[in-house]
Amino acid sequence: MPLTAQRNGRMAIDALPICDREERGRLANIVRSGPILSAVLERWSSISLPDCWLSGSVIAQTVWNEILGFPYHHGLADIDLVYFEPGDLSAEAEMRQATRVRKLLADVPIWIDAKNEARVHLWYESKVGCPIAPYASTAHAITTFPTTAGAVGIRPTPSGLSIFAPFGLSDLFGLVVRPNKTQITRATYETKTARWRPLWPQLRIVDWSEADGEQQVGRRSIGVDRASKDGWSTAC
Repeated sequence: MPLTAQRNGRMAIDALPICDREERGRLANIVRSGPILSAVLERWSSISLPDCWLSGSVIAQTVWNEILGFPYHHGLADIDLVYFEPGDLSAEAEMRQATRVRKLLADVPIWIDAKNEARVHLWYESKVGCPIAPYASTAHAITTFPTTAGAVGIRPTPSGLSIFAPFGLSDLFGLVVRPNKTQITRATYETKTARWRPLWPQLRIVDWSEADGEQQVGRRSIGVDRASKDGWSTAC
């Protein structure tokens, strides 16, 4: 069941694939036991960005390091905090938030990037070469991230760790790097994987031409903007 077309301003996707409790618990344990990601999550209330998730390749790389026995900081380039603030789409506001968060997390030895996903459509064409429609939520943005293993978001909740994984966690724990062709270009994917190959040589990197053009993300169609508002965000 592929990603489907936009309807009424929302990208409708099939419901999340099933991730078992063991996978979710395993990811939560790895994140909490590492000093870098846990340091960010411990100050979540102070970060205080709307509809915010810690996301991107840093989660996958942290898991790979744990599985492969590398130091926790091996290969980590940056930490992505993605949020959604449609009320102010200016680059200046985004920069102010990023600067504030970096000061808050000044002791974290990895570059922190805070990005307002509500304004990505304003600059995407000039940077990548093709226009995109505005995202409906942070979760919507995560469904377009370059790889299935890296399209994961986490954030703390009073009851534990909320995990948003629209492609499940099997590729992540299976050390499989697979392109998510929802939006990215071949050049973007191959640039990323070229950096990863020597750092994590045990990865099975799926060639762009061999990957399916459509991604399997679940079973029934719902709007991804719900992911930040109900229990859908708490499981894969």
